[in-house]
Amino acid sequence: MYKSKFVNIYLIFFLTFTLTESLNILAVMPHVGKSHQLVFEPLFRKLALNGHKVTLITRYPQKDPVPNWRDVNVAPVSLNSTEIFTFNDLTGTRLDRYTCVALLTVAARESCKDGLSHPNYQNFLKEDNHFDLILIEIFNTPCFMGVVKRFNNAPVIGLASSIWMPWMYQWFGTDSNPSYITNHFLGHSDQMTFLDRVENTLVHIFTNVWYNILLDRQGKQFSEEMTGINLDDNGDIMSNISVLLINSHFTINVKQAMSPNSIEIGGIHVENQPIKPLPQDLQKFVDESKHGVIYMSLGSTIRGDSFPEDKKQALLKAFSRLPQRVIWKWEGEMQDKPDNVMIYRWAPQRDLLCHPNVKVFITHTGLLGTIETVDCGTPALMLPLFGDQFTNAASMEQNGGGLVLYISDITDEVVYEKLKKLLSPQFRDSAIELSNRFKDRPLSPMNTALYWIDYVSRHKGAHFMKIASVDMPLYKFYLLDVIAFIFLIILINLYVFYLVVKFIFRKLFKRQEKIKKS
Repeated sequence: MYKSKFVNIYLIFFLTFTLTESLNILAVMPHVGKSHQLVFEPLFRKLALNGHKVTLITRYPQKDPVPNWRDVNVAPVSLNSTEIFTFNDLTGTRLDRYTCVALLTVAARESCKDGLSHPNYQNFLKEDNHFDLILIEIFNTPCFMGVVKRFNNAPVIGLASSIWMPWMYQWFGTDSNPSYITNHFLGHSDQMTFLDRVENTLVHIFTNVWYNILLDRQGKQFSEEMTGINLDDNGDIMSNISVLLINSHFTINVKQAMSPNSIEIGGIHVENQPIKPLPQDLQKFVDESKHGVIYMSLGSTIRGDSFPEDKKQALLKAFSRLPQRVIWKWEGEMQDKPDNVMIYRWAPQRDLLCHPNVKVFITHTGLLGTIETVDCGTPALMLPLFGDQFTNAASMEQNGGGLVLYISDITDEVVYEKLKKLLSPQFRDSAIELSNRFKDRPLSPMNTALYWIDYVSRHKGAHFMKIASVDMPLYKFYLLDVIAFIFLIILINLYVFYLVVKFIFRKLFKRQEKIKKS
């Protein structure tokens, strides 16, 4: 959809000619996970092609250089960007949800140490550069925010490749009420029971305390030790961020009241990406599948061949009962697989998901894959394992995009029954309806991002968009002083009332005593 072609052509024309001034833009994407950068690479490419100069601090430099785009490579010499975890590390249990913030702390330490100490980064800080705008990832550490102070305090736009982290709300004033907004790691929908809300509140408090004590403090220490830049000088550096571009959309993620400077651009990495033909062997396998294909991939971070043996056998048994063919992302060989199962090392995921013969996607519910399956209108069987995957899965199920199945609950009968539901025409229609809602917007994700980048540049940071609550101390934000004042007034009035009643009763008793004596 994205409205009519005429409207899109007009908007592209308008945006092209409003972004006439060539900007010198610094982008910072230092996280160890490559998928974070993949969300925003189309945006960086579009900015460069529009005539802006883009300098990207990254662990994953371009393979095919783009004009006006320079990479500052801060990757360590030995870099493994895929299949980092096995099922021994991530079991999908509730304990994983509580301890995921500790995993993010390890990742933050790695990205800070590797990046800030890298000779390329150290040399870059010494260069006499001037930037008109800084785009920086907001995720699990502030350690790279030193570039904001180093380069003339240029306007800053935050980039978030995932849904809201628990500690991000405070910088933008977006509602974080745990009564209906699920914590990033837990996987509740917005319809929580009493016990869900208790858990959600406690984990929300815990993750924020963890961030402030460990992640925030550790990141600022790394910045000062390795670059000499004090991030707390003249206030918290995070308050300098003008606008947040976040990879979410209310049709598929948690719905919440957003501040004016929080802009949803979910879908930017798939917009205008042409569907390409599949590799020949894959194309033949899919085209010749009379009953359609089920595609299974647990992403690029987890080794598929570490899947627990009993759960693997349950899946294979369920697959063997279905007339559909199955493509399973798997490393190496797989013993005793049914004839309808094909093992494939790296499949072009979006091209496959958008093939009309692909009927179901079995996924770990990473946000990029979730957006791709919604964009293609393909129902999903969701096996969340860590991070925001539990929450992504709960939101998708609530919005009609698929069904959740936890790893611990896998049996051949449960898998078979859930796949039968997902293969029904009714579920296919529901997934297509969700896809239509997701795409139906006044501006496409890319044009939305370009508009706000131009807006922040034109208005020199657009700090007037910031909500007053961002700079409020906690006692003001939660009205603790007002509550205390009202409580004090009530106490004073109660005390005065008590004294008046006591006085009246004394007078009455004295009068009665006088009457008795007389």
